[in-house]
Amino acid sequence: MEEDEDKKDKKVEQEEHRDERIEKTGQATLDANAQMDSIHLISIIGEIEGHENLSNNSKSTKYEHILPSLAAIEDSKNIQGVLVLLNTMGGDVEAGLAIAEMIASLSKPTVSLVLGGSHSIGVPIAVSTDYSFIVNTGTMVIHPVRLNGMVIGVPQTFEYFKLIQDRITGFVCDHCRIDRQTLEGLMTETGILTKDVGTILVGEDAVKYGIIDEVGGIDKAIAKLHQMINDKSEEK
Repeated sequence: MEEDEDKKDKKVEQEEHRDERIEKTGQATLDANAQMDSIHLISIIGEIEGHENLSNNSKSTKYEHILPSLAAIEDSKNIQGVLVLLNTMGGDVEAGLAIAEMIASLSKPTVSLVLGGSHSIGVPIAVSTDYSFIVNTGTMVIHPVRLNGMVIGVPQTFEYFKLIQDRITGFVCDHCRIDRQTLEGLMTETGILTKDVGTILVGEDAVKYGIIDEVGGIDKAIAKLHQMINDKSEEK
């Protein structure tokens, strides 16, 4: 009887810890009690925070939460795959690329799912996984890199802009089916965004251009990840 109570208390404690983790970092391990085939869930929401803290009123994804978690996932024997949920307006370029590079370098199967949107630097994160989905109403905004604050009007500044843009463009083209010329054309489109240059892709459009692999929701994303995990285990 006492042993049953201890098990119940332990379960409640684990659930409380899981709820707290979801609230603070937007992460959870699905099917955590299973011996195999556990999936770790990471959500990229709001604005991707860089080296400066955003205001308390802003929803944000902190890269200092994501990077250590990805390292722990790679080292874990219990976690077999990673599901990345995206609903982000973009944010800090360096932080976003760091997250994307970490996801792309994982040896475990990874799947991303674009929900409300994956804009700006959220695009490299969406394509960094082994397979990607977008819901029918999901959007992706493709536009050139921007910098906030004072900009010094010298040739070195524009070279720096080009260097950053080339890093982003190169990463995206290396991790999906779109070619560089088409991607740069979407970035410099002037007839779609009223106060900016760039392109909005909705659902199927992102698949048509080769940025995202397939239109689908959470059911397809999880099913695909389980399939990839099973395929990898059979290879061993």
